[in-house]
Amino acid sequence: MKRDSRLSSVLHALLHMAEQDGPMTSEALGLCLGTNPVVVRRTMGLLRKAGLVTAERGHSGGWRISADLETVSLRRLHEALGEPAIFAIGNRSETPECLVEQSVNAALKGAFAEAEALLMARFAEVTLADLARDFARRHAQRRATQE
Repeated sequence: MKRDSRLSSVLHALLHMAEQDGPMTSEALGLCLGTNPVVVRRTMGLLRKAGLVTAERGHSGGWRISADLETVSLRRLHEALGEPAIFAIGNRSETPECLVEQSVNAALKGAFAEAEALLMARFAEVTLADLARDFARRHAQRRATQE
């Protein structure tokens, strides 16, 4: 089953950007993410529309985070990406005539709605700043064990 990894990729890119003093080019971000710069530009365009990043033109230009990391939640990023589907599974048919399948759909719909509401609530609590602090902690631990 193919998974939608856009949110994970955006988080990865934004955390790399947060570590930089200046802007990062689409090419540099593409290398970090193992993807094409065109994909980076398309994704960053969505984030720019949401007011999360800016594009700086010119020789030393690139993408820069324009929002405070403390205010950027995973939910806000999910919304900026167009709210991609959370679950890749669904009903066999959305309008079944079979009463058994209607019962199955009702049960799944309720379970999916509950799970999505829980996940969205959690996404609203976690910020880029939280992830940046976790990265810094992990980085410090790794350096300590390598000394």
